Amino acid sequence: METFGTRNRIIFFSLLALWTVASLLTARGDVSAAEAGRRSYVAELTEFGGVGDGVTSNTKAFLYAVANLSRRASGGCGGGAMLVVPAGRWLTGPFNLTSHFTLFLHSDAVILASTDINEYPIVAPLPSYGRGRDLPGGRYSNFIWGSNLTDVIITGENGTINGQGQFWWDKFHKKELNSTRGHLLELMYSKNILIANLTFINSPFWNLHPVYCKNVVIANITILAPVDSPNTDGIDPDSCSNVLIEDNFIISGDDCVAIKSGWDEYGIRVGIPSEQITVRRLTCISPTSAVIAIGSEMSGGVRQIFAENITAINSESALRIKTAVGRGGFVRDVFVQGMTLHTMKYVLWFAVSYGNHPDDGWDPAALPEIERISIGDVFAENVTMVGRLEGIQKVRFRDIFLWNLTARPSTAAKKVQWNCSYVEGAEYKVSPKPCDELENAGEPFDLRLVDLNRL
Repeated sequence: METFGTRNRIIFFSLLALWTVASLLTARGDVSAAEAGRRSYVAELTEFGGVGDGVTSNTKAFLYAVANLSRRASGGCGGGAMLVVPAGRWLTGPFNLTSHFTLFLHSDAVILASTDINEYPIVAPLPSYGRGRDLPGGRYSNFIWGSNLTDVIITGENGTINGQGQFWWDKFHKKELNSTRGHLLELMYSKNILIANLTFINSPFWNLHPVYCKNVVIANITILAPVDSPNTDGIDPDSCSNVLIEDNFIISGDDCVAIKSGWDEYGIRVGIPSEQITVRRLTCISPTSAVIAIGSEMSGGVRQIFAENITAINSESALRIKTAVGRGGFVRDVFVQGMTLHTMKYVLWFAVSYGNHPDDGWDPAALPEIERISIGDVFAENVTMVGRLEGIQKVRFRDIFLWNLTARPSTAAKKVQWNCSYVEGAEYKVSPKPCDELENAGEPFDLRLVDLNRL
């Protein structure tokens, strides 16, 4: 039986989470404060037969709990239901979420993903990808997921969701998998989502993957994976709009944040851009990948991206734009201000050479457009190379603006600190001096050089 103090803590953290999402959504006119209010029905996993010993399977308990609470949650409008996962280690196979629903983890709760591969059915690939990202065909089920949902909150007192990824990484490296690994958490075609105050560790593949979603807040999240783990991206908004990513700490074997919108002809056909995305107060460690990446799957377009107050340690690149001939789509109106970087291979890396394709149906005439990228107030130290801005004749980088950017080379720094081709733009107070293609602005760089109405 839970104590009065535990109940009060659950109520407090739930109200804090609900207030966060209500503040964002009411500010945008998407939902009233009443609609984002306290859940009217709360139940613990143990009420549905859950056993938190780390050995007993809770797959049926989670499925039964969500199905039962879904019926109670269907009222919405200040109602909804909450499933509380108490202290313990709760082993389970994959499970879906439902609308008007909160999944709440106690501080000492750990949800453990089953390593029984038979619990993960093969599901259809995403329409904007056309196949699994690892391999042709479908993909293994995600661990936690849902589709066509509204008003979903995944939160707690910094409890843990553990994907037990080593099982999947070993099979991936040994080429023992016939389908693509699933994500730790994926929500599709959903809106009004809050993911906050939790720790996600050891995802089989990407950690948090909202796709075709609107109005998403991801805040106060810790994501941890070995830095050599394959494809363990932190947060990947994919064909999403109105997304706020703030106050997160990520150690990853891949990009900490990767903004995507579909792969080649499939992404072009679906045509849902990622737009109006804010990333702020992010701390990232990713020695072989980017702090913030755009692409490489960006065929539906990426626009109106704002990032500020970013900290990175021992990471490959601070901002990376990766695309290729055949991607189509666009990346435009990206504004980054305030980055503090320690031990970086590159500060900036933009390239059109990320050439893997889903199949032979990609169109060589589908050329991406990269334009209106502004980056300023950046300090980096122990840097191997400041910038690789590598356009090609058919895909030029246009309107690239750099300002107040200082990079201190490492003892192993490359002699040439900038490599630029087919890039156009301007710079002000950038050191070391950038490539000649970026003209000196000749006056203090200010926001008059950026059309903020586009952001």
